[in-house]
Formats: sequence, C-alpha cells, structure tokens
Amino acid sequence: MATNSNPRYYPEKKAPRKSLEFPAAAIAFYGPDDQYASKVVVSIILSEKDKQVADQMKWFSKGIDVRKDKVINQEILEFVQIKGVKRVIMADRIIGCPHEEGIDYPEGEACPLCPFWKNRDRWTGKLLTE
Repeated sequence: MATNSNPRYYPEKKAPRKSLEFPAAAIAFYGPDDQYASKVVVSIILSEKDKQVADQMKWFSKGIDVRKDKVINQEILEFVQIKGVKRVIMADRIIGCPHEEGIDYPEGEACPLCPFWKNRDRWTGKLLTE
C-alpha cells in the first residue's frame, strides 16, 4: 500500500469506494458540536455477515480536532493497515456526542455536557421537533 505524507490520505482515499471487500473499517467522528471532533472511533468488521465489531480503537483529543491531528491519523492508518482493511466506511460529518450513553450519562437521557446534540438528528445535523 502506498503511503502519503498526509495521514488522512488512506482513509479519505478508501472511503468513497463502492467495493464490498472485507475486512472493512468504519470510522466515526464525535464531538461536543458539529464543528470540533474530540473523538474518533475505528471499528473493524470482518465480513458482511458479521453483526459484531471484531476490533475497535478509540482516540481522544482535547487540544486539536482529531481530524487534523497527525499523530492520531497516523495511528489510525497503522491500525487499519495491521487489520488488512480493504474498505473504509466513513460519514462526512461529526455524528454525535463523544460521551457514551449508559457509561458517561444515564441511558435514555441527553448528555448534560453536550447540549448541542439534544434533539438533533446525528446524520443530518438538523434539529428534531420535540
């Protein structure tokens, strides 16, 4: 696999592919709002039949957007290469709060630290009616 000086090269190049090859990596960005990503999660899926994630890594940043952090993006690149990823699935936006329901705040409630996401569709970014 050719490398590039831009650590995001590999995920961005692979993401648009329509290939159905596996293993696949699902890359998701999370943040307190739709502008700043403080967390990235990379999940490895071994086959189309698998319902469970085979492996998963999470990275966090407090000072720089994880999408722009060269160290984190290099680690993501190394992780997907080690796992033999042939396909990347990646949303084109931040898809929600970095805190985990049931772990960081009670199940069924909105995160008290990220009011931006309360009553918001994570896929469109639009506010939902109450």
